[in-house]
Amino acid sequence: MYYNEIKSYINSFYPISEASFNLVYEIAHIKQVKSGTVLVNIGEVPNKIYMINKGVMRSYVRLENGKEVTKSIFVPRIILASLRALITQSPSECIYETLTDCEIYEVDYSKYKAICETNTEVLGFHAKFLEQLLCQHDAKHIELLTMNAKQRYLKLRKVIPNIDNLIPQYQIAKFLSITPVQLSRIRAKL
Repeated sequence: MYYNEIKSYINSFYPISEASFNLVYEIAHIKQVKSGTVLVNIGEVPNKIYMINKGVMRSYVRLENGKEVTKSIFVPRIILASLRALITQSPSECIYETLTDCEIYEVDYSKYKAICETNTEVLGFHAKFLEQLLCQHDAKHIELLTMNAKQRYLKLRKVIPNIDNLIPQYQIAKFLSITPVQLSRIRAKL
C-alpha cells in the first residue's frame, strides 16, 4: 500500500536496491493503533522500530513533579524508536505515545540489525539515517538556546503546516516548553 512511498523515503537517505529494500520490508508488520496508546513506556527495554504511515505520535519524559515535557512530535513518513534504549538494551527514559489513531509499521530491531550485518546497502542507510538524527538533535538544541517561543512555534508550523488541526493546543505547548496560555497568546498575535 505504501511500498513506493516508504522506499522513496529510505532512498532519500541512502539509495538501496529493490532486493535490499525488500529484506527490510518483509520484516515490517503494519498495525492500526488507537489514540493514547503507549508503544514504549519509561523503564521498558524496547525491541521495535516504528514508521508512521498515518497519524501523529510524540515522545516525552515525565518529570518528578509529574509534569510532562514533549521531546518530539512525529508525523507520517518518520522512523522512530527509543534509540538509546534500543541500542544499549537498557530501560527507556521516554514514553512513546500515539496522539491520534495511527497506522504504523513495526520492525523487530534484532532482525533489522541482522540484515545490517549482512547487507551493506541497508547498513549504509542505517548510518546515513543516524547521521541525520544527530544533525536534527543538534539543530533542536540550538533552537531551544537561541529562539523564543514564538519563533519555535512558527518553525513548527513550517515543518508541520497543519499541526494546529492535528493535535490539541496543550500538546503543542508541551512540545514548545510553554503553557497553553502562552501558546494562545502567541497565536492571537499572529
